[in-house]
Amino acid sequence: MNPCVSARRSILLAGTIAGLLLAAPVFAQQPPASAPPAAAPAAAPPAAAAPAAAPAAAPALPPGSPLIGRPEGNEAASKLAPVAAPPIPAAPDKLPTAKLKLPPGFNIEVYASGIANARSLRVGDKGTVFVGTRFGNKVTAVVKKDGKTELKTIASGLYRPNGLAYHNGTLYIAELSQISKIDNVEANLDNPPKPTVIYSDLPKDEAHGWKFIAIGPDNKLYVEVGQPGNNVLHDKDHGQIRRINLDGSGAEVVALGVRHSVGFDWNPLNKQLYFSDNGRDWMSEDVPEDELNRVTKVGEDFGAPYCYQGNIPDPEFGWGHSCSEFVPPILLTGPHSAGLGLRFYTGKMFPAKYKNAIFLARHGSWNRSKKFGGDILVVYLNKDGTVKSSEPFMTGFLENNNYVGRPVDVEIMSDGSMLVSDDWNGAIYRITYGKAKVTGR
Repeated sequence: MNPCVSARRSILLAGTIAGLLLAAPVFAQQPPASAPPAAAPAAAPPAAAAPAAAPAAAPALPPGSPLIGRPEGNEAASKLAPVAAPPIPAAPDKLPTAKLKLPPGFNIEVYASGIANARSLRVGDKGTVFVGTRFGNKVTAVVKKDGKTELKTIASGLYRPNGLAYHNGTLYIAELSQISKIDNVEANLDNPPKPTVIYSDLPKDEAHGWKFIAIGPDNKLYVEVGQPGNNVLHDKDHGQIRRINLDGSGAEVVALGVRHSVGFDWNPLNKQLYFSDNGRDWMSEDVPEDELNRVTKVGEDFGAPYCYQGNIPDPEFGWGHSCSEFVPPILLTGPHSAGLGLRFYTGKMFPAKYKNAIFLARHGSWNRSKKFGGDILVVYLNKDGTVKSSEPFMTGFLENNNYVGRPVDVEIMSDGSMLVSDDWNGAIYRITYGKAKVTGR
């Protein structure tokens, strides 16, 4: 073969192969061979779907909400929230007295029922029992007459009248942001005068805004002002126990570092103030424990929000602080047990071992998967005022991890019997020792 012809064929073949290789991607994008040659180019593939919209953000929690600080994405924590009580008081025949347990020799009976959200208790000189409420708007008097129980409204139109105190015929009422009084109250049960405000220099925060008050051995009125939230750095007007003169003057801070106390009383032997305090939420299921504290001098600081239960620095606010800076509790009363009202037993009905012991109402936990508390704890003291031991005294409010009642406050009657309020059922129980005596409802 002529070399020139061979060369031309080789060049032509190489060009053809190169053209095919360059055109291959184009051919790959063409319609199938069966499509008509004149068909319009294939439509572009549909655009990819837009990413799904992110879930709407949960509405912001109101200031001071108990759910602030709940761990996100935690299934167990997401199931925990404050436990709402039944909407109306339990009927007398539905009260759980048969389920409530006491030591041998003690008896329980219904002292009064039908008092919505029954909370703080005080007893007048004539035996009238006054009852405060956290969610209602009135103060109720329980009067026993001719074997019957009468409920009388002493004051209405109030806002969170949780705290009560009684002294020399005068009833003191603590609302969210003020304290008022009714003089000579037991002589005017059927036509009580409107309460007279004596002190209004109190914060208006809803969070931990319900108050507990009591009259001390110094004839001054003591009031707690809690932290305005679960765990917050607060101003100088929160997280404390104050005392004022009975006319509302002379306010003074007695104790600092108090998260939220809903119960205090004075040791009848050394006149020192003992108070319950509820620890913060959402640190864990088991810590911090709630506290029983003792004030030995004015101005002591009990740690919150920097330190809890005396030995746990707060993970958020504890930086730069040591728990050694603060006064530790004299007793840890259990994780989230919600210790509320307490009284020293000064009566003569109960056995001698209970003389000057502390009875503490533990309302019971809500921010714990396995609930704890829901009982009355008795705390025995040494002669120097320190804790000797403690044990449950009245149990049965918690059944199969559900509440059948929730104790709030205790009060000692003149005959030595003890009253217990139950805000879950809207009732008051009376505890006696010895042969049971039925009291009319």
